[in-house]
Amino acid sequence: MSRFNNRVAIVTGGAQGIGAATALRLATEGATVVVLDLNADGAKATAQQISAHHEVVTAGGQAVAAVCDVTDEPAVDRVFEEIHSEFGRLDILVNNAGITRDNLFFKMNLPEWEAVLTTNLTSAYLCSRAAQRYMVPAKYGKIVCLSSRSALGNRGQANYAAAKAGIQGLTSTLAIELGPFNINVNAVAPGYVATSMTAATAERVGSSPAEHQEAVAARTPLGRVGQPEEIAAAVAFFASDDSSYVSGQTLYINGGAR
Repeated sequence: MSRFNNRVAIVTGGAQGIGAATALRLATEGATVVVLDLNADGAKATAQQISAHHEVVTAGGQAVAAVCDVTDEPAVDRVFEEIHSEFGRLDILVNNAGITRDNLFFKMNLPEWEAVLTTNLTSAYLCSRAAQRYMVPAKYGKIVCLSSRSALGNRGQANYAAAKAGIQGLTSTLAIELGPFNINVNAVAPGYVATSMTAATAERVGSSPAEHQEAVAARTPLGRVGQPEEIAAAVAFFASDDSSYVSGQTLYINGGAR
């Protein structure tokens, strides 16, 4: 498929996990993808791997790396301006950057709270605000935000749950305000996905990643945990014109778990 031929996409937190899988998926369908991450070496390595991927080359896609602290307002504005200047357009933004600082609420300190809210929620505000400056005049844009099943509440994640619930409110509101300019804004809310972030969660609760995944799989109707590529497929749908009349929605992707 070539749903993203001549499209330019930015994927924040694109150096690993769901972000890297999303960048690869968009590129394999013809997009020019900017892998945006604070980790310069990681972003560069991921972009190089994507650009060398056979399906990407065949589809005419490519990936380039860009370094940015997405919680830094001037840095965000500057890098989005540079990307638009280089490629002449900005069609897709995937707000994927995120961290965890898990702790029980009575132990959670203010730096743990603020770090997660800033990285997971404020960054989406900053990047979406920067992106719409170019999408509005073009009368076209797709913004996809990463929420989480944790938005419904999760022990030890008051900060993360609050941020991911905020993403859903931000998504709904941006869909209302940006819809008149032909900009679709949607969110995906993954359940347990096998990434380095969930591996760290396993270690926090005194389990190995494999043991933790096995326990989650046992209570998931599909009988397994999710993979980054499966989340990327849903993001690609929202980023494409296949979802042209879908906006303001949050799609839970959690194997049927409740």
